[in-house]
Amino acid sequence: MASFRTRLTLLGSAAALTAGALAPAQLAGAQPAAAADYEWVALGDSYTAGVIPAAGDTFEIPRDGCERTDLSYPQIIDRDLGALIELTNVSCGAATIEDVTFRAQQPIGRNVPGFPEDPDYPFPPVPPQSEAVKAGTDVITVGVGGNTLGFADILFKCLELGSGSGGVGTPCKDELAASIPAKLTKVGKDYDQMLAKLHEKAPHAKILAVGYPTVIPKDTSKCRYNDIHQFLSITQGDLDWLRTDVLEPLNKAIEKSSDARDTATFVNLYDSTQRHSVCDAGKWVEGIFDHDDRPALVHPNGRGHRNAADHITSAILNAIAPN
Repeated sequence: MASFRTRLTLLGSAAALTAGALAPAQLAGAQPAAAADYEWVALGDSYTAGVIPAAGDTFEIPRDGCERTDLSYPQIIDRDLGALIELTNVSCGAATIEDVTFRAQQPIGRNVPGFPEDPDYPFPPVPPQSEAVKAGTDVITVGVGGNTLGFADILFKCLELGSGSGGVGTPCKDELAASIPAKLTKVGKDYDQMLAKLHEKAPHAKILAVGYPTVIPKDTSKCRYNDIHQFLSITQGDLDWLRTDVLEPLNKAIEKSSDARDTATFVNLYDSTQRHSVCDAGKWVEGIFDHDDRPALVHPNGRGHRNAADHITSAILNAIAPN
């Protein structure tokens, strides 16, 4: 692992490259920008892309329906590292592991059931995200797995089953618990296949497998039943179940797959976010609605992406640091 001094040196190089790109224009007229030292491809689902208004504004014109936002962690890191690394960001809301590995995806934009239809929907399919990875790619970040697990469907089902329960019991666990182990097994299998594909396409690239942040606190008494800015009608018992039997095992499945490969490193976002869940005052993940009553559907806000950017930047600098 690179030392802190080495990471500072690399950050200094990034600043110098950014400053150096300005100097020729000032001294001798405009010159072509210097090529970046490293090539980085960002892959993933909505927790990478940003998607919600609390994670910034979408910046693709015309929109492709993937809803990448300017406060998402790839865009933050791209600004922080300047000319050191060239970013290709093909993350896409609602992406599954298969969408990253081999399958073209039809993005959903903001066309979420229960909310006003997206006027631009349907969108044309986007290629499998792995197609953006080339033989010369140096770093790949990938944050995916939640949609393969079916977390959005689970969330909506828990909302439905908890409605009218008064916050009592575990109606969602009672109906869905038996189906979760098979879903987690599929996540692990698909993740293994994805990492093999990415290594095949870029044999020398370092792959950073980005985990998911804390969404539900250990102390679910913080979560108020029927609070639209938290988990609305999901019961406290079901929140405990979702944390221990669904979301924490999802991170473990991703970590296990990445640990099995020399070319992959797991980036743990869970530990650093434990006091910033949906039910905490200083939340880094929004609830069903954000503080401005806009749909958020349990996604990281700008502060959550800033935290992710800090951890992933460190991992990127370690990955490209000289041995």
